[in-house]
Amino acid sequence: MRVRLVLADDEPLILDGLTVVLRAQPDLDVVAAVTDGVAALAAVRAHAPDVVLVDLRMPGLDGVDVAARVTREHPSTRTLVLTTFDDEDSVRRALGAGAHGYVLKRSTPADLVHAVRLVASGRSLVVPTSARGHLATQRPASDPYGAALAALTERERDVLRLVARGRTNAEIAADLFLGRETVKTHVSGILAKLGARDRTHAVVIAYDSGFAR
Repeated sequence: MRVRLVLADDEPLILDGLTVVLRAQPDLDVVAAVTDGVAALAAVRAHAPDVVLVDLRMPGLDGVDVAARVTREHPSTRTLVLTTFDDEDSVRRALGAGAHGYVLKRSTPADLVHAVRLVASGRSLVVPTSARGHLATQRPASDPYGAALAALTERERDVLRLVARGRTNAEIAADLFLGRETVKTHVSGILAKLGARDRTHAVVIAYDSGFAR
């Protein structure tokens, strides 16, 4: 299956580099490469890509805005954001707005390609191991999800920890010696108790609350 991509970055050298790396893959098709958020949304409307890879920091409409608009207006398109380590708050906001993952600008070409394929396959690349500790360094002064997290059963807490590590239902089932349908039921229960719209949102809650580190 070929993956159709829209790329957006306001730095031409980075945009050109992304385009070269991704177009070199036989299963990836860059249908548009643009330099701002407004053009990214226009390209999404025009091409209906599978994935939009967007820089978090752009003048005007930034990556958070693009993620929110794409999630709301083009739910079949998945969003992957580009970030640096000092974009911690923006990463959280982008994930909260519906982005399906992020990739660090210092990543290798192989890591970038892997991230795109992972998100395109329907999975979320929420907290890569290399950055997990960084994004979980500060716990907010007030935790609005404390009561909801406390309401999780011990098994649901185990499942949420593994979801936060990027595990699929099949992997969680193997790790916890459970059936896949049982894991699916636990995930549904977690989402309901947390008021999370999807797995990505649940992971954002887990890290923002300090539950996952």
